[in-house]
Amino acid sequence: MKLSIIFCLLCVASAAVQDLNWHMQPAAGRFGDQGPDQLAVQEPADVLQEKQSFTEPLSWRYPAPPAEEAPLFPPDFKLKVPTAADSVSVVCGESSVRVEAKKDLLGIGKPVQTADVTLGGCPATAEDPEAQALVFESELHGCGSQLLMSEDSFIYAFTLLYTPSPLGDSQIVRTRDVTVNIECHYPRKHDVSSRQLVPTWTPFSATKASEESLYFSFRLMTDDWQFSRPSAQFLLGDVMKFEVSVKQFYHIPLRVMVDSCVATTVPNVDTVPRYTFLGNNGCLFDSQLTDSNSQFLPRSQDDRLQFEVEAFRFQQDHSGMIYITCHLRATAAPAAVDATSKACSFSNGWREASGSHEVCTCCDTDCGTGSQSHLTGTGAQWEQEMAVGPIIVKDRPLR
Repeated sequence: MKLSIIFCLLCVASAAVQDLNWHMQPAAGRFGDQGPDQLAVQEPADVLQEKQSFTEPLSWRYPAPPAEEAPLFPPDFKLKVPTAADSVSVVCGESSVRVEAKKDLLGIGKPVQTADVTLGGCPATAEDPEAQALVFESELHGCGSQLLMSEDSFIYAFTLLYTPSPLGDSQIVRTRDVTVNIECHYPRKHDVSSRQLVPTWTPFSATKASEESLYFSFRLMTDDWQFSRPSAQFLLGDVMKFEVSVKQFYHIPLRVMVDSCVATTVPNVDTVPRYTFLGNNGCLFDSQLTDSNSQFLPRSQDDRLQFEVEAFRFQQDHSGMIYITCHLRATAAPAAVDATSKACSFSNGWREASGSHEVCTCCDTDCGTGSQSHLTGTGAQWEQEMAVGPIIVKDRPLR
């Protein structure tokens, strides 16, 4: 009995030693690279697989430039069909002629200068303030008339001439020379007849660029500002609508500015003729120089700026083609609107697009050059020069 108990105890002790030896086996036998003095803990297979996935190399790339977006054009866009201005009337008397010409001679909403209109070299004899018209009266043999003869009529031919004066001290005009042929027909016995006149015009936009991963856009817009304008053609008296914007990506919020714009007949700002209609760090001079309605629109977004310019052409250039080169700039939006970062236009005084009108007081003098620092601090700024064109400007027809 004692021997049996002793034998059983020896068996139990032997089994315990074997079990302990199994748990203490070296890592080379069961757990990879663990040392012989470490206890290995078996982990579930899904945990091991998850850990293994983090051993793969990670990669990161700087964001690529955005793909070119297809321009959004209005589906039903159509060019305006020029309409002839009905602005001249004639009354032929027995021995004289009376011609009335509306001050809005070209039908574009702009009155002409009285001295610019003559009847065969003769100035207007009166003005009708109620009808907003110039009145010319002449004997049939006066004011450069010509007597023509047909089989059954005498014809007195006159010429109404409009020669626009330059706009202020600039080299541009917004109208063209107009010649209106007027005839008074007298059939051998009695009676009268008369005839009348005709003008036209056009532009375009598009270009883009980037600096420091900012993407500027300069577009010609439709009248409702909803789409890029698919045509580059305008008539004299129309308004060109431009929109400047900047895409920000991962940058701090930005405010976009237009510091200057120059119009030329070729895509080179150093050529002549040239017309600087915007300058002095954001002053739109055109309305002040030429009495136009050109203006910045009130700013609704810091990264977007809209402005309007009445279409024009150079006085002695008959192609009607112009290019516009503007210097665009983006600054940090929290920076204050000041004399060197503004958008001012003139209408009974200077007005600023975001409402800070006091910063426009330097537009008649010198607004300075401002900070030239780049990419650091609150004065950081990004700049780009962009060209728009060719812009074709045509005269509006008269009949």
